[in-house]
Amino acid sequence: MNKQIISFVLLLLFSCLVHGEDPYLTFEWKVTYGTISPLGIPQQVILINGQFPGPKINCTSNNNIVVNVINQLDEPFLITWKGIQQRKNSWQDGTLGTNCPIPPGKNFTYHFQVKDQIGSYYYHPTTALHRAVGGYGPITIYSRALIPVPFDTPADDFTVLVSDWYSKSHKALKDLLDTGRSLGSPDGIVINGKSGKGDGKDEAMFTMVKDKTYRFRFCNVGTKDTINVRIQGHTMKLVEMEGSHTVQNLYELLDIHLGQCLSVLITANQNPKDYFIVATSRFTKESRVATATLHYANGKGGAAPLGKKEAPEGWEWSLNQFNSFRWNLTASSARPNPQGSYHYGQINITRTIRLVSTNGVVNGKQRYAINGVSHTDPETPIKLAQYYGVADKVFKYGLCKDEYIPPSGNEVITIAPNVVNVTYRNFVEIILENHEESVQSWHLDGFNFFAVAIAPGRWKPEMRQNYNLLDAVSRSTIQVYPNSWAAIITTLDNAGLWNLRSNALEKQYLGHQLYFSVNAPNTSLKDEYNMPDNDILCGIIKDLPHPKPYSI
Repeated sequence: MNKQIISFVLLLLFSCLVHGEDPYLTFEWKVTYGTISPLGIPQQVILINGQFPGPKINCTSNNNIVVNVINQLDEPFLITWKGIQQRKNSWQDGTLGTNCPIPPGKNFTYHFQVKDQIGSYYYHPTTALHRAVGGYGPITIYSRALIPVPFDTPADDFTVLVSDWYSKSHKALKDLLDTGRSLGSPDGIVINGKSGKGDGKDEAMFTMVKDKTYRFRFCNVGTKDTINVRIQGHTMKLVEMEGSHTVQNLYELLDIHLGQCLSVLITANQNPKDYFIVATSRFTKESRVATATLHYANGKGGAAPLGKKEAPEGWEWSLNQFNSFRWNLTASSARPNPQGSYHYGQINITRTIRLVSTNGVVNGKQRYAINGVSHTDPETPIKLAQYYGVADKVFKYGLCKDEYIPPSGNEVITIAPNVVNVTYRNFVEIILENHEESVQSWHLDGFNFFAVAIAPGRWKPEMRQNYNLLDAVSRSTIQVYPNSWAAIITTLDNAGLWNLRSNALEKQYLGHQLYFSVNAPNTSLKDEYNMPDNDILCGIIKDLPHPKPYSI
């Protein structure tokens, strides 16, 4: 009997070892066109499984995500997973520098692991101007049961995707940019694909029960505008930003810049009736406003009419709010650990890259540049060109220098793939300097960074004495105000090719992006995964023999 018990226990242990891989979540998405009316006017949008916004990915840290994307559009299509770091796996990043787009009528299966990230993220298209008409949806990563979060479990968890919106089709918008014109101002704002008018006639989007607390995850998935959000009669307790727990300050209004996500807790402690979630454009000549109705269960009475002033004015208010955000140093999860230390302010910076954004007209068409280089996507993705050993036939390293030197005379802009070579595991300082009159927002794939400072004027080395080197929030998106600069620092410990891009779709499409090439000293599976067997090939490498794969 004892031998049988021992054998059974050993069998169980062996089974656990064999089947010890983290859980898989599998999805099949059909990407199609559809006609709906986000602003009350029928227009063509991009649907995923007939939905807009697209399906929500609910997962837990370390889950494996498998998404089979079937492109039923009449154009090539790609999706990126904004904020998901794709550790050792830029093959799954879904940008035009890393992947060939999915041809019409074909499919591609993404396969990635969300690792130890928890928080609020989203996915969106990276091809053409598809993001302007949909194809996006939320990603929520929960903490595993054994890892506590610094607040009680809410009664429910709601996603609020806010976005500016154009009533034109994505093809019409693309034609504007391709012929040297501007997109102009958006036509309105949508909340989860709808635009309430604040007249009390819209159906409730969310329902709360009196005295319970709820988590609202806001993401600005738009194309141009910062959006200010508030919930009538309620204060918002900020608890998370782009995967990092924050000091839990209270806010009545919050600016959410392009590409940014954050979570707040709302307690249903008001008179039971309806209230508006109000989304208002910021830094625009005329405010655009949309509402969503928040209903109390068993409540009676409509929401109060909107006021004339739904958001503050000026960017100084927004800068002060940024300075109030702090990383929660006592939280036990959602914390990056660069170079084995939470004390990032004590790590020596090994390289400073100062990126100055400029713009100008090239051959009669508007372009946007970083350190004088306006990015264009080559026919052969940069990552594939590197892997197949034909990089010299596709792009040149070093066009973008670490320090911008303004040309003498007329502004000179080089249109080319913009690739910056960086050293694996270096701790770098990146300065984003905005010489424009509008607010910018930037996102870095593959990493979180510490947003240590934003200030007006031009950056100088002595500005470092004003950095927050203790509890700056670790995140992947940062805004830069007009004629101002922002400083971020990060460890480049994720081998691969990673996109730094403007979240403003027009500027991104016209060149406001680059790629950091992070190469490990030795190509090894310890540092980076091989190209997946199902990868789509295009350009000059389409018919080349497959390279020898990486080994341990």
